[in-house]
Amino acid sequence: MHFSFKLTAIATFAALSSLAIAQEQVIKIGHVGPTSGPIAHLGKDNEYGARLAVEDLNAKGVSINGKKVKFELVAEDDASDPKQGTAAAQKLVDAKVSGVIGHLNSGTTIPASKIYSDAGIPQISPSATNPKYTRQGFKTAFRLVADDVHLGGTLGRYAVKDLKGKSIAVIDDRTAYGQGVAEEFEKAVKAAGGNVVGHEFTTDKATDFMPILTTLKGKKPDIIFFGGMDAVGGPMLKQMKSLGIQAKFMGGDGICTTELAKLAGDAMADGQVVCAEAGGVDGTLKKGMDDFGVKFKKRFNDDVKLYSPYVYDAVNVMVDAMQRAKSSDPAKYLPELAKTSGYKGVTGMISFDAKGDIKNGALTIYTYKAGKRDPIAVVR
Repeated sequence: MHFSFKLTAIATFAALSSLAIAQEQVIKIGHVGPTSGPIAHLGKDNEYGARLAVEDLNAKGVSINGKKVKFELVAEDDASDPKQGTAAAQKLVDAKVSGVIGHLNSGTTIPASKIYSDAGIPQISPSATNPKYTRQGFKTAFRLVADDVHLGGTLGRYAVKDLKGKSIAVIDDRTAYGQGVAEEFEKAVKAAGGNVVGHEFTTDKATDFMPILTTLKGKKPDIIFFGGMDAVGGPMLKQMKSLGIQAKFMGGDGICTTELAKLAGDAMADGQVVCAEAGGVDGTLKKGMDDFGVKFKKRFNDDVKLYSPYVYDAVNVMVDAMQRAKSSDPAKYLPELAKTSGYKGVTGMISFDAKGDIKNGALTIYTYKAGKRDPIAVVR
């Protein structure tokens, strides 16, 4: 009798537990970044940011419209390849995710954005800076960082006015990002009265830059701007040193990473590299970013490389919109996401304009000293 009572109690408990689980709705959030290929270190950094956000939300316990929910991260790799990027986007649509954080590169973000738009799924890129992304008229596209017009333009003016560059050379890797930021840089240099002595091209897979650097060496540049990523920028610095080119090396957020110093080895002189990262905090907001770095290191035993804080904020901004809309249905929370204004994130205040771009996006200008990034200024 006692035994059967025990069995009944166990069965009742199991039934109640499964009921509780059934009542807890699971919301899938997609993340895409290059977790393989030459910039896998940046893709993993982004994915870790998404993972940390989901873990924190689940630990805190979130309710939407009075019902407890659990978030699940569905992570895909686009290897920074546009074809793989659209395939990854389709996989996430088929998996019925409620929203997508990604992609990392403009070259994968832009083609994937049409797939999300067609499916009506909100997409927040934490790092794609090509202006085209939010200028296609897709209501589903948002970004958390300033675009290339702002990034390249700021660096171009800085090269002429602050660094007093007299002869400035440009190299770009022909990707949507590299070409975009280099063109905006060049435009701003010319507008500020600067002199562009040459513009050379490479690819994001190249390893030998001797021919283009030799061509530029003959033009005696005092600044060389590179539109591309750290995986190419590091080896380029080594080859500049071997040719005896002592020009300052400038670039956008693609080279502005903690990894660049490792990739360049002893080829990077203190103060030689000047780069800018979209985003950045100063004053009272700096503590939040520092605290995030400590928490990130504790969880993943790795330092923040570049965009993980923006990914973390992107997940939280998306969930905040779901809570305001009382629904994780993309059609219902998308209008609330578009209305996001004054959300206090790790990366600062987040408000979107009519295109889905961040309002008043900051940029941080850095140099490197003893192999470590050293902030020069935060500009808006």
